[in-house]
Amino acid sequence: MSYLDNIRTFVRVYELGSMSAAGRDLRISPAVTSARISQLEDHLNVRLFQRTTRNLTPTEQGRAFYDGACQVLDTVEQAEARVINLTENPRGSLFVAAPLGVGRRLIAPQVPEFLGQYPQIDMRLRLTDRSVDLTTEGLDLAFFLGQPEDSNLRIRKIADCQRVMVAAPSYVAARGHPDSGTDLVKDKHECLNLRFPGATEFQWRLMTADGPQRFAVSGRYECDDGDVLTDWALGGQGVAMKPVFEVAEHLRSGALLPVAQSTPPVPVQMACLYTHRRHQDPKTRLFMEFIAERVGDAVTGAEAGVQLPR
Repeated sequence: MSYLDNIRTFVRVYELGSMSAAGRDLRISPAVTSARISQLEDHLNVRLFQRTTRNLTPTEQGRAFYDGACQVLDTVEQAEARVINLTENPRGSLFVAAPLGVGRRLIAPQVPEFLGQYPQIDMRLRLTDRSVDLTTEGLDLAFFLGQPEDSNLRIRKIADCQRVMVAAPSYVAARGHPDSGTDLVKDKHECLNLRFPGATEFQWRLMTADGPQRFAVSGRYECDDGDVLTDWALGGQGVAMKPVFEVAEHLRSGALLPVAQSTPPVPVQMACLYTHRRHQDPKTRLFMEFIAERVGDAVTGAEAGVQLPR
């Protein structure tokens, strides 16, 4: 297994471009990471990386070895998956990413029951509202809201989520109650925007009498954490567009009011991304099915009692 460990380490160093980053990802020390690469280079009698104090770049031999190394790991993982399927005893670490709101409210609450059913699986849940890359970040699954840009990945739809534009009573009292997306733009309402590095969507997609349209809203507040936007909205700082399940309790209590209801947001799908190879892993498939069975009911339950236009 030591040679396979060396190959796994090489692949992560190659993909992450850093010995220290690969070590953190694999949960090994920088010294062990460096030693594994050195052992692999000695075995192959080539240098796989050019190292300087600031940079680490693969050599021509390293680039040539990478594709073959990935194929070796894929073959081993597929063989292991077939054996685990036969024993019905899934095990290992499951690396999952999800947006903050989705992860906190819909995914994380389900994890204890799942791990209770499968005691040999470890969960590594990463919550972030930024876009993630399954390959370079070593993820098995990535849940998301919306439509991903990468068409090379496979998508499993989980649920359709209603969205709503909300503002605090104090904001409405100070700035008025916008009736539509046109009001938001024309009256220059303070719109609270979710932004992260690499974001490409800067408009709100709303349903009008003529079908879905995009509205170029503006505002001084933006953040890459959706819950921060909710906090700002609760504080009377502006209008936020949120999935209903994230703000349902505030709508029921009156802490937030629905606004611009004549042009409601287009519903957003919740789905998960995975690669074909990852789907062959029993623990990945089991968790995806487990979440799919429960999240639809969780979304419906969170939206209960909230009256919105459909």
